[in-house]
Amino acid sequence: MEMINSFTQWGDATFGGGWPVIWALIRIVPLMVVILLAVAYLTFVERKVIGFMQGRLGPNRVGPAGLLQPIADVVKLLMKEIITPTRADKPLYYLGPMMVLVPAFAVWAVIPFGQDLVIANVNAALLYVMSIASIGVYGVILAGWASNSKYAFFGAMRASAQMVSYEIAMGFAIIVVLMVSNSLNFFDIVKSQQTGRFADMGMNFLSWNWLPLLPMFVVYLISGVAETNRHPFDVVEGESEIVAGHMIEYSGMGFALFFLAEYINMYVISALTSLMFLGGWDAPFAFLSFIPGPIWMLLKMAAVIFFFLWIRATFPRYRYDQIMRLGWKVFIPVCLVWLLVVGVWLHIPALNIWVK
Repeated sequence: MEMINSFTQWGDATFGGGWPVIWALIRIVPLMVVILLAVAYLTFVERKVIGFMQGRLGPNRVGPAGLLQPIADVVKLLMKEIITPTRADKPLYYLGPMMVLVPAFAVWAVIPFGQDLVIANVNAALLYVMSIASIGVYGVILAGWASNSKYAFFGAMRASAQMVSYEIAMGFAIIVVLMVSNSLNFFDIVKSQQTGRFADMGMNFLSWNWLPLLPMFVVYLISGVAETNRHPFDVVEGESEIVAGHMIEYSGMGFALFFLAEYINMYVISALTSLMFLGGWDAPFAFLSFIPGPIWMLLKMAAVIFFFLWIRATFPRYRYDQIMRLGWKVFIPVCLVWLLVVGVWLHIPALNIWVK
């Protein structure tokens, strides 16, 4: 920390008023590069994991053990011709992918990976994430509308209805976390999970929110799968019905931006799940605290990502009416009931496990 303070003082003295911008870029650009590489190789891991579960080999031709397959995919998408529909609303057509991708990147500004390891420590970080992440649905609607295609329009309507429906359930789950942690700051949320009887006994993982808020944990995790349009909730891109949904009229890098945003949002959901329910960078047992916090954070994110891949290889695609019924008639009532239960729980001193 002292080294960072010395570095910022040197930069302030050297670059003057331009230093805040330079310092922000020094932190942002490496993170963006890491995210892009992580997304590229997540596609490789996904195909390998699903291939293993289904008795296939997965990519194994490009590079040693197929490790260069993601690079080949990127080159292929960069070289593909970008075809724009003649009657498309071109400004909105090009704006759609950007409105999906930019929020996916912007969220990472406030997501911490360890103590003081964050680009911007914002007191209302959770509110920032909710507001920024919700912008993505507008990009989907714009893409479907501006493409001037009935397939794209139907896909956009499906996507927007599904995303809005499950955002409500996710919002209720976040409210419950806010109630028990009494803060919108991610550092405070993680810190609130490091106290309690089990934490005093060294069994930190039993103090995390996943256990007392188990219904909310399940609702948030499954809603995150639906929110990112991942299988089995991927009727938006149902190949047998409406081909690629709102992305059907996009090609080359236009399509790749939607694809990129989907995988970045998988990482976002995994990071938020780890912070709010799995103790963030906290070790599961006290005797393992010597392992750096960022490693625990990345391991928890990897576990959630594996859940995304596991259910894709396991469950068939749901019908659209089943997806909407699950969101409105199951998840939202469960959230409302548990919101009331936690509210009463917090006001009974003898049972309140979150007393600070």
